Amino acid sequence: MSITTFRAFNNKNYTLFFTGQSISQIGTWMQRTGVSWMVYTITHSAFMLGLSVFALQFPSFLFSLIGGITADRYNRYKLLLATQVASMIQAILLAALVLSGHYEVWEIMALSAVLGIINAFDVPARQPLVHEMITDKADLPNALALNSSMVNLARLVGPALSGLVLVKFGAGICFSINAISFLAVIVSLLMMKLPPHTEVTVQKKAVAELAEGFEYLKKTPAIAVVMMMLALTALLVLPYNTLLPIYAKVIFKGDAATYGYINSFIGLGAICGSIFLASLKPGADLKFVLLINTLIFGASLVVFSHLSYFPLAMLVAILSGFGMMSQTTIIMTIIQVHSDARMRGRVMSYVAMAYFGMLPLGALLIGAVSRWIGAPNAILCQGIVALAIAATFSKYLRKDKLDKKDMTQIGDEEEVVMEKI
Repeated sequence: MSITTFRAFNNKNYTLFFTGQSISQIGTWMQRTGVSWMVYTITHSAFMLGLSVFALQFPSFLFSLIGGITADRYNRYKLLLATQVASMIQAILLAALVLSGHYEVWEIMALSAVLGIINAFDVPARQPLVHEMITDKADLPNALALNSSMVNLARLVGPALSGLVLVKFGAGICFSINAISFLAVIVSLLMMKLPPHTEVTVQKKAVAELAEGFEYLKKTPAIAVVMMMLALTALLVLPYNTLLPIYAKVIFKGDAATYGYINSFIGLGAICGSIFLASLKPGADLKFVLLINTLIFGASLVVFSHLSYFPLAMLVAILSGFGMMSQTTIIMTIIQVHSDARMRGRVMSYVAMAYFGMLPLGALLIGAVSRWIGAPNAILCQGIVALAIAATFSKYLRKDKLDKKDMTQIGDEEEVVMEKI
């Protein structure tokens, strides 16, 4: 691993952001794991697991376009700071509810929906703000890959810690730790020194801005095609993790700690994928890497679906995490690099719609399907669908040259984009 793997850390603002987010994301994954485990242990229903994911992510879909307009119109730094404070308050309320001992499943889902609304404003502000943290724009793809490594390191550590805390102390303490973890990212944001914010003097009506964003996507196939791939994957494949509590309790005969370990092994694969992407040299053929990793993702789900031997299943879970993370990160990198600065908030809002809109619907779908054919067969079908998606998009992903903004030239292309701005 060369020193260039971490070259984005030459930017002080990004280093602060990375440090704070690393701590906060661990808490986020602890809460996410705790909520899923609570819902399943209370209801013993695959459909209710899907509904809990729907409650968290569908509000993000509903409000994502408003979030994108807000991120383009106003100071993204202040918006991100506000969403972090709001997320901390949500975690405090969830912890207080559970610690009180008087709660219903619908109350947990209602608070999850509140977090989903917050995320609708957080995502369009967070992703474009990374551009402002990076002084050397050639470091941007590396920063985005390191972002994924940070999230997936949290996915490795958070669920494992959550499983242990759930067994020994209960969900209330798990959610309390998440609330405290937000202090790290809030402090890191307050320590940053970003370029002065340029106020938007001429504002169009919201509907006009949304239409402008949609027209921009239609004219930018490098973004539109991979966004379509992301939407299909989010609907039909990514919700496989909705069924993991069933694997932990029924198939592997375990408890909350077992569920945490499954998520952690997936996170281990994901962080390996992040490091792999961060180590790619400028000019690497990311389209081909995207194709291969989608195939890895699908094949690993097919194999994992009917494994009952826990150690072997965890080895395959590592592969699924590698393929899943690499696919999502490459798509996000392509979208970020190919979008103009003035459109990034709205572009990310459409990305949020594609992801947060399809994922909760997919969670409901997979929860319902698994009631009919069982969790193993449901995940088997998802793996086959992932392979079909790879085959469908293979012609585009193997095309040597789509246009001048070819995704194999990410480092150089970002400089071109910045010059046009």
